[in-house]
Amino acid sequence: MNRDIFLETFHGPLHGQLAIPPAPRGLAVLALVEPLPEDEALAAALAADHLAVLAMPLLTEQELHFPDAAYNVPLLAHRFTDLLNLLRYDGDTERLPVGLYAEGHAAPAAIRAAALKDAQVGAVACHGGLIDLAGRENLHLLAAPLLMLVDADDQASQTSFRRASGYISAPKELRSLAPGESPGSHVAQWFGDHLQAI
Repeated sequence: MNRDIFLETFHGPLHGQLAIPPAPRGLAVLALVEPLPEDEALAAALAADHLAVLAMPLLTEQELHFPDAAYNVPLLAHRFTDLLNLLRYDGDTERLPVGLYAEGHAAPAAIRAAALKDAQVGAVACHGGLIDLAGRENLHLLAAPLLMLVDADDQASQTSFRRASGYISAPKELRSLAPGESPGSHVAQWFGDHLQAI
């Protein structure tokens, strides 16, 4: 089943696509600042692992014109939590454990949201991003297992993960991607291993 999901914001609605296979064992939320070409391959890998997939932008078309919107961790985290609240009371998704996937600037926001929604979020996977910007308290409160994927030449994300690790008591793992490697198989495996029925 495929359907649209709409999230109302102050600057207009956000429009996402929800795909639910028969008997899904979880829901992967791909909430991104801007869609990327590899997102389609990632969604396909997750769907092949019997996960429902929601692809949802975190910023409206208007907000994408603001040069600092993509760096606004509190705003992006608020969007994540609003989206999780919406999913919690949606008949198609309310009983599915959630895995959050974020890239780049959205990564610390995903961790903040997962820390606040620990009863709903069962796993987090990030591709790049300065996750220490989530803040010490949120890193400490994070209960969901965290997978951090970094490109081999992304020293900033690797350094950020090392800085954040000391505050994260949840299971965590850092993996380096080979040049051109898609994160899809890593994320699907992580969610498959850690998402449990609720």
